[in-house]
Amino acid sequence: MAKQSLVIVESPAKAKTIGKYLGKDYEVKACMGHLRDLQKSKLSVDVDNDFEPVYKPIKGKEAIISDLKKSAKAADTVYLATDPDREGEAISWHLKSLLDLPDKKTKRVTFNEITKNVVRQSIENPRDIDQNLVDAQQARRILDRLVGYQLSPLLWKKIKRGLSAGRVQSVATRMVDDREREIENFKPEEYWTLDANLTGNDVKKLPFSARYHGKNGKKAELKSAAEVEAVVEETKNAVFTVKSVKRTDKNRSPSPPFTTSTMQQEASRKLSMTPRRTMAIAQQLYEGVDIEGEGTVGLITYMRTDSLRISEEAIAAAKEFIVGRYGQQYYPAKGANHYKAKASAQDAHEAIRPSNVNWTPEMLKKDLTGEQYRLYRLVWSRFVACQMANAVYDSVSVEIDAAGHSFRTSSSSLKFSGYTAVYEEGKDDDKEEKEPTLPPLTEGETLDLKSFGRDQHFTQPPAHYTDATLIRAMEEQGIGRPSTYAPTVSTILDREYVVKEGKYLHITNLGRVVTQLMEERFSDIADLKFTANMEKKLDDVEEGTVNWKSVLRDFYGDFEENLKKAEKDLEGVYIKVPDEVSEEICPVCGRNLVVKSGRFGRFLACPGFPECNFTMPLVVEMPGRCPKCGGRLFKRTGTSRKSGKQYTYYCCEHTNNRVAGGATCDFMTWDVPVKDDCPVCGKTMFKRAGKGYKRPYCINPECANYLPEDKRGYPKKQVEASANAEEAPGESDAPAEEKPAKKTAAKKTATKTAAKKTTVKKTAKKAEDGDAEKKPAAKKAAVKKAVAKTTTKKTTTKKTTKKAETTEE
Repeated sequence: MAKQSLVIVESPAKAKTIGKYLGKDYEVKACMGHLRDLQKSKLSVDVDNDFEPVYKPIKGKEAIISDLKKSAKAADTVYLATDPDREGEAISWHLKSLLDLPDKKTKRVTFNEITKNVVRQSIENPRDIDQNLVDAQQARRILDRLVGYQLSPLLWKKIKRGLSAGRVQSVATRMVDDREREIENFKPEEYWTLDANLTGNDVKKLPFSARYHGKNGKKAELKSAAEVEAVVEETKNAVFTVKSVKRTDKNRSPSPPFTTSTMQQEASRKLSMTPRRTMAIAQQLYEGVDIEGEGTVGLITYMRTDSLRISEEAIAAAKEFIVGRYGQQYYPAKGANHYKAKASAQDAHEAIRPSNVNWTPEMLKKDLTGEQYRLYRLVWSRFVACQMANAVYDSVSVEIDAAGHSFRTSSSSLKFSGYTAVYEEGKDDDKEEKEPTLPPLTEGETLDLKSFGRDQHFTQPPAHYTDATLIRAMEEQGIGRPSTYAPTVSTILDREYVVKEGKYLHITNLGRVVTQLMEERFSDIADLKFTANMEKKLDDVEEGTVNWKSVLRDFYGDFEENLKKAEKDLEGVYIKVPDEVSEEICPVCGRNLVVKSGRFGRFLACPGFPECNFTMPLVVEMPGRCPKCGGRLFKRTGTSRKSGKQYTYYCCEHTNNRVAGGATCDFMTWDVPVKDDCPVCGKTMFKRAGKGYKRPYCINPECANYLPEDKRGYPKKQVEASANAEEAPGESDAPAEEKPAKKTAAKKTATKTAAKKTTVKKTAKKAEDGDAEKKPAAKKAAVKKAVAKTTTKKTTTKKTTKKAETTEE
């Protein structure tokens, strides 16, 4: 018998969670996102008919549409419960049209969080589809289609096939380019710091330093060594006297709860997650996770938001939790903390917070994956901290006089931890200056001068953007919206307009050429203010104050004119992208290698192709020397064949040398080389990979200072894998950062053998055919060895392999 009501959501995970809350009277089905859209093969916008969009059912989704139509026809009421944003509203609008749903049986519901109470309350209080939200999404979709489908072919013809342009991605690329040019054009200025190393009259004679501030009450900057020496001459024989000691309590307020932007920034800084990955994990936490004893529950509120608003119910729950766990003193005496979003925020949803503050990360850890746990802990900690009391620091500022010259020093110590007992915001700059501990000083006290510290400095250019700082800059400039930050950063990286070196984003020559063309021919699209104003117009459409088609008309007139002019002016012109020349020398012909792109990413190649076909992986030179042959050490990246994730390893420059008869070295490691040498054997030292690991150690087994692998702090699985590796790190799976699914011992053996067979076949095939990666001739011996080794194991693993294969099927 058909159920009374049908609820349509976007994903199966959400359907499972909501179905459990609503019970047997409701059938909950997933539409799997958009079922109707503009056609991929055409512009699908009738420009001559006032930008009328031509929507068609998406190919491959016929079965879903048919199933939903059948269920909708049998239901008395259909609840469209897609995501609570513009795109979700548009999906519901498309569903209503596609399923031929009459108004009287169609209801729109949204869930800011997927919990039992919220789901039931939303079902009890449905609304109609908000046409303003739909129109705002239509305007954005058509704008992006007009720009992308009409500009991209121009880039293909004039620069390179496969390129793309867009309203937001073009501006993001320009921002990276502008920062790169700012760094390139930066002229450093010299300045000096002068520290007086002093001791007080305390019993321990605790040494401390004070920095030169100025003379006769005025601040002075020391620009040269001569100026420094002049101050030294005037003060070296003077009496250093404590002029003032000021003690104050400084309050530090907690950071507000997460918005989409700040969550992506903090996940990048603290968890090294890309924006795309952050949003994928957040989606899982929002839609529902299986929790022991609770079933499937949504753990966080909706993750696409620019609001700092928190519901009164959540604030009350946070207060009860904080007072109960930490004590009344950790809750603000003035009451709950409220945060005001910036004027441009849409404020459509709450800030991102846990759906139940009493579900601590530790309680849920066993039910979450590693990534889910780390992101949930970040969201939970930030929310709890934002409702806690300020941290209080005991701050001391001291001014010291010497012959009219002023030296200053300060220190602070934590007096009351407040919100820092739970959470502290990360910083984009890893360097953090810690204030020294000062001895007890009193006004009028004379101090003993021990020495002067003179340091030369040069002003530094602004840092390259990271994922986090680019998203922050886009938000500050009003570029994009919460739903667009992650895909924008991913797109400019995928198109190779921008590349990542470490955590920093660098413009490529391709990105620079495309940006230059956009600035010259389509200045409005590449203009930051124009793009931000367009976002404001889309917000006005959402509010119902501007007609969506008028936005398209205003934009398209100038755009079409510029497009026609660009095509005419560039007729017969082909813009060459300059090669990115590296410092690496081709060992065959002596030319400088250049950066090329292939289906496996960027690599180094000889510019003398086809006469010289030498290639090698793109590398970054590291400090230190190879402990085996003394060669340079390189940082390289590889991609796991199983998960597709990238990982990093370090090797000698002579590893797998492609030159016939050239020097070879088999040194490879997961450990990071550092500039320090071992004090015992003199060889380069290494440190454990990962943020925060600073202590170097010696990896030379013949040295008395040698630290074995199992004592370097790596998980046991990684140590075993590294010790037993039969392939280079670049050819095998990533190290222990990836958590493989649990397997039985037999299945592990079978899968490992099967993986080796595949690797051997692929490597042998590549060696024979000379594919795009051009595997080195030196690896042929390794291939033969792997084949032989695999053959010897065939007999012992045959039964296990068959069992594993049956299980996988």
